[in-house]
Amino acid sequence: MKKILHADDHPMIRAGLKIIIQGYIPNVIVDEACDGDSAFNKIKKENYDLVILDVSMPGTDSFGLISNILAIKPDTRILMFSMHGEDMYAKRYFQLGVRGYVNKEAPVSDIENAISIILNDRKYMSSYLTQLLTEEALGKKKSNPFDSLSPREFEIVKYLAMGESVATISRLLNLHTSTIGTFKSRIFEKLCCNNLVALNSLAKINNVLQA
Repeated sequence: MKKILHADDHPMIRAGLKIIIQGYIPNVIVDEACDGDSAFNKIKKENYDLVILDVSMPGTDSFGLISNILAIKPDTRILMFSMHGEDMYAKRYFQLGVRGYVNKEAPVSDIENAISIILNDRKYMSSYLTQLLTEEALGKKKSNPFDSLSPREFEIVKYLAMGESVATISRLLNLHTSTIGTFKSRIFEKLCCNNLVALNSLAKINNVLQA
């Protein structure tokens, strides 16, 4: 019997995905969580065959959550389920150790395929992401400047581009303000930006905040 945990702050999305999973996996148990803290507490107590995580749950640092999960249970199979575009986000989550990334607007068949592949201990990439990475490797597509950022730096960039202050980001990510300041300086250096106006312009051009 398979046991799957799905964490998402939208009850309708949890209910919909639960119906999909139960429709093609026999005798499956689907547990639910509404945020990162409740998901992490469940994972500490239970061994799941698959953990499906929303990228943007309120009050949840998704990068930190994944790192914490894999720190206590390194073999956890994690599938990201998000409205955010694959071209900007998927690669960063794969760098952290997730097994797959699916856009919430993908066909049901893609979602089912991703779950099946990961349950068979393989990684899932959509045909679009596979083509994108191939083109980048062959030099046919210019790499996004934000690709030079680490997952944590990219998380902070999102907040900066949204207009959040260093103090607010510090609170959201549970990091000291001086640490956020250091990250901010490093981000500006990597992206060759001198101020937030330049950073915001670059973020818009590269669709960093697309949803």
